[in-house]
Amino acid sequence: MHSKVIIVGSGPAGHTAAIYAARANLEPVLFEGMLAGGVAPGGQLTTTTEVENFPGFPAGITGIELTDKLREQSERFGTEIITETITRVDLSSRPFKLWREGAETEDPDTCDALIIATGATAKRLGIAGEDKYWQRGMSACAVCDGAAPIFRNKPLVVIGGGDSACEEATFLTKYASHVYIAVRRDAFRASQIMARRAENHPKITVMWNTHVIEAKGDGSVLTHVVLQDANTKETRSLDTSGLFYAIGHTPNTAFLDGQLNTDETGYLVVKPGTSLTNVAGVFAAGDVHDKTYRQAITAAGSGCMAALDTEKYLENLAAEEHERASGKL
Repeated sequence: MHSKVIIVGSGPAGHTAAIYAARANLEPVLFEGMLAGGVAPGGQLTTTTEVENFPGFPAGITGIELTDKLREQSERFGTEIITETITRVDLSSRPFKLWREGAETEDPDTCDALIIATGATAKRLGIAGEDKYWQRGMSACAVCDGAAPIFRNKPLVVIGGGDSACEEATFLTKYASHVYIAVRRDAFRASQIMARRAENHPKITVMWNTHVIEAKGDGSVLTHVVLQDANTKETRSLDTSGLFYAIGHTPNTAFLDGQLNTDETGYLVVKPGTSLTNVAGVFAAGDVHDKTYRQAITAAGSGCMAALDTEKYLENLAAEEHERASGKL
C-alpha cells in the first residue's frame, strides 16, 4: 500500500498530525500500534487516569477518554487508522518503506513522507506491587498527576537521583504534606543547583542509599512502601499516598535502526524550530524528540508542526517533479 503520508504513533502528537494532514487532503495513514512499547494505542496518555491540564476540559478528562476523542477526530477527517505495529523501516530512498509486525518478509507499505510520533516510554523498576498500584497511587509524571486529589496534603515519595527527581520532588511540594526522595546512592547525580534546592527545601527529605522494593496498599490505592537500606539491607515501611518514578524515559526509536540522528540518550534530533530530521521527508513529533516538556499539549503542538512541515515538503516535491517532467530541471 502506498500513501502520501504515513504517521507512526497514536498519542496526541500522532493524532494532531493526522488531523492537520487529513484536513490538508494528504490522506494520511496512521499506524497506532498493537501494544507497541508495551503500551496500548494512544501511548502514555492511556496510563494516566485524570487529565486536568489539557485545555478545553474544565472538569478534567481521563487519559483513555482523551485518546478516544483524538482518534475519533482523526477518523472524522478521513485518516485511515491501522492497529498494527511498524517494526522496520528503510529510509535510504523514496518512497520510504515500512514493514508491519509479523509481515517483515512481505512487501512493505510505502510513503512519500513519514511522521514519527512513537513517543517515549517511562522506565519502571518492576517492584512488587507495581502492576497492582500503577495509576492507583503510582505514576511516572508528577506534573501530569501530582495535583490529583489523592495526593493533596499527603506524604509522597519520588524515586531517582537526577535533575528530574529533584524537579519533580520540588513540584510536588505544592500539593504534598511532605515529599521524600529515595536515592540509591549516597549522592545526587543532579546538577548542584537542583540538588541544593531539593536538599534545602523544608518539605523535602532525602533518603540516601535507599531502595524502594515494594508498593503496598488496601487493594484499591497505595498506602505505603517498603524501603531497603542499600548497605545494611534492613527494611522498613513508610506511609505514602503517592510513589513517583523519576528514573527517565526510553524513546521508542529502536525500529528505526539508527537511520535517523539521535542524541546520546536515543531521542530523535530535529532542526531547531521545526520537525525536520536529518532525512528529507521524515519528520518527528512529540516525546520521541522532546525530553524536556513531555506533556500532552506540547506533543499535540509538535504534531501540528510536523503536519505543516510535511504539507510544505510535499508541495515542494510536487513542484520539483512537475518542473522535471516539463524539462525545466
